[in-house]
Amino acid sequence: MSLPSIAPLVAALHDGRELLRWRPATWDLCLRQGRHADVLARLGVAAQEAGVWEQIPQAARYHLEAACKLADRQHTELAHEVRAIARALARIGVPVVLLKGAAYRMAGLRAARGRLVSDVDILVPRERLADVESALMMGGWVSTQHSAYDQRYYRQWMHELPPLRHVHRGSVLDVHHAILPLTNRLKPDSALLLAAAQAVPGEEGVHTLAPLDLLLHSAAHLFHEGELEMGLRGLLDLDALLRECVPDAAAAQALLARAQALQLSGPLALALRYTQALLGTPVPAPLREGLPGADPAQPSGYWLLDALYLRALRPPHPSADDRWTPLARLLLYLRAHALRMPPHLLLPHLARKLLSPAKPHADA
Repeated sequence: MSLPSIAPLVAALHDGRELLRWRPATWDLCLRQGRHADVLARLGVAAQEAGVWEQIPQAARYHLEAACKLADRQHTELAHEVRAIARALARIGVPVVLLKGAAYRMAGLRAARGRLVSDVDILVPRERLADVESALMMGGWVSTQHSAYDQRYYRQWMHELPPLRHVHRGSVLDVHHAILPLTNRLKPDSALLLAAAQAVPGEEGVHTLAPLDLLLHSAAHLFHEGELEMGLRGLLDLDALLRECVPDAAAAQALLARAQALQLSGPLALALRYTQALLGTPVPAPLREGLPGADPAQPSGYWLLDALYLRALRPPHPSADDRWTPLARLLLYLRAHALRMPPHLLLPHLARKLLSPAKPHADA
């Protein structure tokens, strides 16, 4: 399989000193790829951490600086939003347990550096869902989905309420009671996740999933999600979480055990396979050896998924595509829905989406 190279962009995201090797044509191409993949701020952070910020071309630095300022502003706004959510839920005695980008930011994880965040995701006990929704409505959050079908789709089959938007600030909040849909064949126990949640120091009522659980949720989300335009961003999240949270064999064994307990060994194997294949992520031997398919050097049985994911997880820019990329994205979209819903629900749902296409909901 021969695909257009994205090696310069990937190398610079790992080591900002690589930017000093770029010629003007490389800068032009990689800035376009990075903007479409939503990783320009990460590129700027890599340049700053490598101490080469002042050495890169000024015209290029303007683009990176703008992206970094946007990320910084979003992180500041996110912290204020999380505190507002915590105040709203404190009235009913439910702590905020953050997921995804908000969790990375509030926990101070490396995955948050230069990462844009479009909304806030929280996890609450399912039995408190009605109380949570009422408390949030009192705080100014209202549903963004108004059709009877969409309301039933979320409430009967999905793992979250319909997205909520604050009436004054316009911020978007996703309230989860599970990390995968109720109709999915994998059913991670939310009680296990909530029991292991960790308090954020200095932030009253604010928690995040435990680091290994954040990693497993990131894997489950990326490899059960059909909208992969931001797939490279998701893969970079996994790369950062693996490097920071799984530094040695002992942590790898703990991750294996946790994945098995949460029924997430399959998504974890795919996460390991494609972070290594596309980003060169270092993975401890117990993970490569303990999960079938986790080692990209072992292609047996994975040729079709490789053909799809090695295309779809690249920057959504024509320079990173080949003739088969649109088909790969379509097939993975269908795969995600097949994992999400049984056929008797899936086929009517897809038919409805094709007849009435909805604007995709932004993801954190």
